[in-house]
Amino acid sequence: MHSLSGEIEGFSKSRLRKQCTQVTTVTGRKLLERHTDGGVEVEELEEGNGCGFVEDKSLDLQVGVVRPFLLLASQDAAHDMDTLQRYQVSHVLNVAYGVADLFLDQLVYKSVQILDLPETDVTSYVKECGSFIDQAREQDGVVLVHCNAGVSRSAAIVTAYLMWREGLPFDEAYRQVKLARPSSRPNPGFRRQLQSYRP
Repeated sequence: MHSLSGEIEGFSKSRLRKQCTQVTTVTGRKLLERHTDGGVEVEELEEGNGCGFVEDKSLDLQVGVVRPFLLLASQDAAHDMDTLQRYQVSHVLNVAYGVADLFLDQLVYKSVQILDLPETDVTSYVKECGSFIDQAREQDGVVLVHCNAGVSRSAAIVTAYLMWREGLPFDEAYRQVKLARPSSRPNPGFRRQLQSYRP
């Protein structure tokens, strides 16, 4: 009968089975880790739809109707001609940074590059953006306001427009914007600015 201690002493590391571990990083990349005598070798596997944070590639074509002439959406809706035609959009106010205006021969555009940072003075853009919205309205047009996700910058500008043009207090203006587009959520800095904004 073999003793356990004798078995352990006689065991050779080379008899160990080489171990492979599949790892999925937080970005969804799949890696294969092989433990060898020389350490750990890492090999990247083909793109997989593994765990981790899976990027949402579905389009956000939801359009919030804040007023019959004033819409709020993401860049996906602004880049989708079917959506633009369905809502009879004639003007587009692009408050994103680095997002192209696609249909220059069919629609009237205004681009105001606003950074989605709490320290950006979003209220300083209200008159410029509001005048463009008014212009669309005076021409019996429909203006779509968008940023990248249609969540922070565009929602802040539309909220500020309602405060500026209609004299609504922040809470009521923001409530109406969220009612139209529930995903609206200006960053904390924008919200603080809007709460103390007096047009």
